[in-house]
Parts: sequence; C-alpha cells; structure tokens
Amino acid sequence: MINTVFKQGLFNGKVALVTGGGTGIGLRIARELGLLGATVIIASRTEEKLLKGLNVLQDDGSKAELSICNIRDEESVKTCVSEIVKNHGGIDILVNNGGGQFPSPAEFINRKGWHAVIETNLTGTFFLTQEVFNQSMRNKGGTVVNITMDNRQGFPMLAHSAAARAGIQNLTLSLANEWGKYGVRINSIAPGTIDSSGLDNYAPQFQEYVRGYGKNNQTYRLGTEAEIASAAVFLVSPGASFITGVNLSVDGGESIYTPLMPPIDNDKNAKFDDE
Repeated sequence: MINTVFKQGLFNGKVALVTGGGTGIGLRIARELGLLGATVIIASRTEEKLLKGLNVLQDDGSKAELSICNIRDEESVKTCVSEIVKNHGGIDILVNNGGGQFPSPAEFINRKGWHAVIETNLTGTFFLTQEVFNQSMRNKGGTVVNITMDNRQGFPMLAHSAAARAGIQNLTLSLANEWGKYGVRINSIAPGTIDSSGLDNYAPQFQEYVRGYGKNNQTYRLGTEAEIASAAVFLVSPGASFITGVNLSVDGGESIYTPLMPPIDNDKNAKFDDE
C-alpha cells in the first residue's frame, strides 16, 4: 500500500482521468487518487501497460478502469472522454501526464521527430483538455493538473520536449484565465529530476547522465514519484481551491541551483516515498 498525507475519503464521489496512468508518475498519482476515494480511469495508447497498472490499482482496492486512448488522435480522444462521461456522468479531475520524447542533440532532430514530440506533449494535452471541458467541466467545473518538466534553463538533449512543455505551462495560464468563470481550476507541475520507472525507457548512458544531473539541487538527491503525486493530489483537492494558473516546481530547489552552493554532506533532507 502506498503512503499518503491526505485524509481518507477526500475524493469520494469524484471521477478522475489520468493520462499516462499505466506506469511511473501517472500510475502513482492514480493510485493516490484511488486510495482517497476517487473512481480512476487510466488512459494510454498501450494496452499492456494499462492492464498492469489496472491490476495494481485493483490490488489497492481502488475503483479503477482503463481507456485505450491515443491523445494524438482526435477521434480517439473524443471516444475516450464521451465514454467516461456516459458511464460516470462527468470528469471532475483531469491529470495530463501522458507524453513522450527521445534524447537527441538538437542538430540531429528531424522534422518528423520534432512534430511527434510536439503533437504528443503539447497538442495532445490541449485537445484532450478541451474535450473534457466541452463535454463535462463547462457545466460541472473541475480541476486540471498538467505534468510538465523543469525547463527554466532549457533542457539539453531534449530541446523538442522542453519547447513543448514550456508551451503547456503557458497553456495552463491561458486556460486558467479563460475557464475560471466556469469553476475550472488549472495548474501545472514541473518535476525536477525524479527517480521514476520512466527512466528505464532510456539508454543506460542517458540514465546515468540524468541521475548525475539530478543531484544539482538543495537536497542533493533525486525526487520520488510519491513527492510528485502528493503535489498533484494537493492541487486537485479542496485545499487548493484558491490556487489556479500556477506552475509548481517540485524539484528540491533544482531551479535555483548555483555552482556556488556549499556542498551538502548530510541526510537531513529525507525523501517521501512508499518504502
């Protein structure tokens, strides 16, 4: 069972859609929402990952379903959202965690690769959010959290993804302004370097690079999936009802890191995790 700092039953009666919810950060967010009472639908285009994630959620005792959805495909998005609205009456919580990228020096990214990353991360996020708004949140209100990345200083080897995620952060601001009158709150989270199962998708040398870079923060460690999930759960909770249009950095201070920072040689910065 996972750890949570939130009270049981916090999301009783709520319906949550989590994209990229079969693995990694998305699954961890879905598990916590489910543990706290929400009916959780995890969505992805890969059925195998969703089935594994669904088994985990059901083992937790959560009310959970899966939806095979390609956020790059307009009809797939419409079908996903309409089925959830038909079966559950609406969507109260949307977590846009779905996305993907591949590491590459900027000079070697071709047009096809560039568009694939932009379509998956930025375009997919927008049109899914738009569909959820039009079919549900326009009338019922709701909360949206977009999972982006810590890109204040750019992101070497991931220029395409950094550009897309920067777009999502500004999209968050724009939609929060437009849709606040409908009772919709929209925020984003910019994770720092997280010790996530998502790292397993990359070559060993890139994993080593990321893990080394990830210690450039004031805690001198990588973050955990549980720490990102806690932030997401807070932002969609009633406790954050006066928060909208915010990009929350959850990065151990990575975004303010400077080489002048004195060395850290202690274990005072304990992590929050499920172990």
